[in-house]
Amino acid sequence: MTHIVIGSRGSQLALWQSRWVAAELERRGFSTSIEIIKTTGDKITGVPLSQVGGKGLFTKELEDALLAGDIGIAVHSLKDMPTELPEGLTLAATPVREDPRDALIGSTLAGLASGARVGTSSLRRGAQLRHARPDLAIEPVRGNLDTRLRKLKEGQYDAILLAAAGLHRLGWADRIAEILPIEIMCPAAGQGALAIEALIHGSPAALAACRALEDAPTRAAITAERAVLAALGGGCQVPIGAHAAVAGASLQLRACVAAPTGVAAPVVCTVTGSAAEAEALGRQAAEQLLASGAGEILEAVYGV
Repeated sequence: MTHIVIGSRGSQLALWQSRWVAAELERRGFSTSIEIIKTTGDKITGVPLSQVGGKGLFTKELEDALLAGDIGIAVHSLKDMPTELPEGLTLAATPVREDPRDALIGSTLAGLASGARVGTSSLRRGAQLRHARPDLAIEPVRGNLDTRLRKLKEGQYDAILLAAAGLHRLGWADRIAEILPIEIMCPAAGQGALAIEALIHGSPAALAACRALEDAPTRAAITAERAVLAALGGGCQVPIGAHAAVAGASLQLRACVAAPTGVAAPVVCTVTGSAAEAEALGRQAAEQLLASGAGEILEAVYGV
């Protein structure tokens, strides 16, 4: 029996995701174990990640372990992955995606009083929320899901913004006050999707097992979304949103770049085409965003 060591971050959500992958692999006749690896993003808790800079804050140490042969596969939240993978590694599978949208916990958007404190350390979420409700106080919040929910319960915030997917996966959907429509809060590229990363020339049996978990519509959607990020030079800590919906052979992609101040409306575009041309559609959306002024916003964010 082939044994696969799964690399995972140590948060409650990350372990749920890795255990789900482990169970699916075990159903297919493999034995598994989980190796917890602490990433740079896990170690930096005192400042918003957008101020830390750099890419791969939640993935690099896992990828180093893969390349060293310490683990057989790594399980990530796809939105944390840079668009370029290290040489020798591949995105072996993208299983069926959870809800990619963002959720408010503590109050609905309309129910928040003027001046209410909303916690998020995401530039993307903060920028879009400032535009939708400029009267709110957007404050940074760090920590894993249970830590953020505890801070809300303690009264440090009136509401917090989180990915709906994590709440669903941990059985906490009943805590969601409102799922925000993508027209108000365009999600991060890859949000709600899992990524199983592996060595290109690793165990053929392990690669085949991972690829059995592949979901084609999810792959098409995240390919389009990540192509937007790649074309704009963005990572997971910039105010870029991308959401692709696949219906049969067609794909519709909405993408946005939001000014962190929220004063100006986000630059938004929507493109539609064949799901087989997902990457090209992502590049097309990025070109439309740049033609509409997104470059100036990104230059200000990147400080160039």
